[in-house]
This record gives sequence, C-alpha cells and structure tokens, in this order.
Amino acid sequence: MISLDLEIQLLKKEHLSALLELDRACFGGLWTMEGYQRELDSPNSECLGLFSPVSSSRLLGMGCFWSILEEAHITILAVHPQYHRQGLGQALLYSVLKTACDRGLERATLEVRASNLGAISLYQKFSFKTAGRRRRYYQDNGEDALILWLSDLQHPKFQVTLDHWHSIVSDRLSKSCWQLIF
Repeated sequence: MISLDLEIQLLKKEHLSALLELDRACFGGLWTMEGYQRELDSPNSECLGLFSPVSSSRLLGMGCFWSILEEAHITILAVHPQYHRQGLGQALLYSVLKTACDRGLERATLEVRASNLGAISLYQKFSFKTAGRRRRYYQDNGEDALILWLSDLQHPKFQVTLDHWHSIVSDRLSKSCWQLIF
C-alpha cells in the first residue's frame, strides 16, 4: 500500500490564495484576504498549513492560534471537506498543540459551535474540557459557542501525552494511506 505524504508548514504570504480557497470550501468565506494577511503578519499568531503534493491546491488544512500571555487561543482549525474523516484534523490539532507547547505556552483554548459534534469529538479526544458557553456567539445564526480548555501543556506528563498522540495520529493517518512527515 502506498502512503501519500503530508507535511506541516508555517503558512506565509505566498499561501494567501490557497488560504482563501480553503476558507471558502470550509466556511463559505469566513475570513477575508486582509484578515489572513493580519494573521500571517502578527508576531503573536502562529498559522500552520497541512500540505500534500497530491492535492491540486496542495493546502488540505490549516490551524492558527494566538499567543496571549501563556495561552494558545486556537482561532481556526479546518480541513478541506473532501478530506474529512481521514485523520487530517487530528494531525493538525496535534501539530498546533505541539507548536504551542514548544513555544512555552501553558494552556490551549478555543470556541466551537455547540452543534459541531464532529469538532467537539475531536477536541475531546485530545483532552479538551468544556469550560463554559458563549450565548449567541456566532453572528450568522446566533448559535452558542462552547468554550473548551486544555491545561498543563508545560507539565512533564504532557510530553508523554504528546508522544502518545503522535502514535495515535500516525496510526489513524496510515489507515487512510497518509503519512505525516515531520
């Protein structure tokens, strides 16, 4: 069985059109070119892309977070709908959390639509816990957001957890003929 390579890279200005294309496919145009440009330019923002040489756009997913004090606030995590349920979301979330840990951040947080059960399930697999709810958070339909938290990124046990997640992610990807290149 042939494995197709996946690679996590920092997103740069030359990826802007691919970012917009992925945003349209995932969210119908949530962020603008200027919004992504601000993310890429900000020293407090970390934007990772999941790339594959077999896709026409090559950018299959993206994950961004802001460093706010000692917290990684995950602003976006998206996988092209054509590649859902193949472990790519797990690979991205793992990479975002590892990057946050490597930057010395202590916690990770995010908001997710209360109805997005697939995303909530993914975050729970990575030990995120519900910390609260933001009522009518999403402007497009007034839906609530759940606030999810993951603590102790700098605890020595977390490195063991990261290693465990790396194995889980690699195994899941291989079942869909993917291989993450680090």
